[in-house]
Amino acid sequence: MGATIKTLHFLPECRSIARHMARVCAITGKKSQVGGGYSNRVRATKYNPIGKRRRHVNIQKKTVFLPELNKKVTVYVSAKGLKTMKKRGAYITLKKAGLVA
Repeated sequence: MGATIKTLHFLPECRSIARHMARVCAITGKKSQVGGGYSNRVRATKYNPIGKRRRHVNIQKKTVFLPELNKKVTVYVSAKGLKTMKKRGAYITLKKAGLVA
């Protein structure tokens, strides 16, 4: 009985972790980066810094049909990764990334 209570208590934590995934491209591995926010005024004076800002990756949730496996696969992929899939082919690209067998 004690094991059942622990299992039920643990399930909501698993769901919340799965909901908040990192914004990382499954194919290229691109992540967000922190960069400086410089304006022309800062370049001119050097004594009025703006600070840093996070630059996010253009991640899209796409469902791709793979005729080789005869099934659909949902991936979180960047715009650059989509171009790579279009160029090389979806199955080869996803296989190289380790997302399909």
